[in-house]
Amino acid sequence: MNTTPLPATDLLDRIRVVLSHPSHPGNIGAAARAMKTMGLSRLVLVNPKVFPDAQADAMAAGATDLLVQAEVVASLAEALSGTTLAMAMTARRRELAVPALWARDGAAELATLAASGDVAVVFGNETSGLSNEELALCRRWAMIPVNTDFSSLNLAAAVQVMCYELRLAAIDPGKPPAISGAGLLASHDEVERLIAHIERAALSSEFLDPASPKRLIARLRRMFSRAAPEKEEVNILRGLFAALEKAGSAPIKNRADPGNKT
Repeated sequence: MNTTPLPATDLLDRIRVVLSHPSHPGNIGAAARAMKTMGLSRLVLVNPKVFPDAQADAMAAGATDLLVQAEVVASLAEALSGTTLAMAMTARRRELAVPALWARDGAAELATLAASGDVAVVFGNETSGLSNEELALCRRWAMIPVNTDFSSLNLAAAVQVMCYELRLAAIDPGKPPAISGAGLLASHDEVERLIAHIERAALSSEFLDPASPKRLIARLRRMFSRAAPEKEEVNILRGLFAALEKAGSAPIKNRADPGNKT
């Protein structure tokens, strides 16, 4: 197995900077400029209010190539498809969220996991930030340690800070090596499919009330965010639930009776 660490440029190429519902095109351009100064190039825009736009081009100031190649999608779920880890940037503690990381620690985790596949750092709308539903899709969240007496940070400035931390983490030669024998982490899509499978099984078994499934699903997302399951672990759980569903749908006379001898 090849254990040679990836060059910093390759790690940074696997990091998506996701702007969810940005309302000001100037901030999109300024964010692109911030990214390019730190060597990041993958910009994803979720339902931008105005894009493309001349103001975005002007604020990009030489980083218009990032705007040209930016991916525009309709939802955060689409933006995160194929990622191993998504980290939300938010200043507000939300119910059922996993414990927060400081930006530097979050960047270090993203840079480490980028060695195994795509990761994403997610920024919310300039006015309202990320919704609770969007935050629930991110397995980690991080905060920039701003002045608590004046915590208002412009979107592009926040992107600049986090891109700096990501570059610092990517070029750091002192990162510990990957754990020997560790499996590949499950992707965002794979974990979401597992959660959907659990929800189906919970509903069909009447464990879950169809009228109020959201809280259970939020807790499952929180649990898997802490656990960071591997692909093989997700497959084991999917197989288990499939077997339980099959057993639950079988006629009573066909089910094995441990009390009978053959």
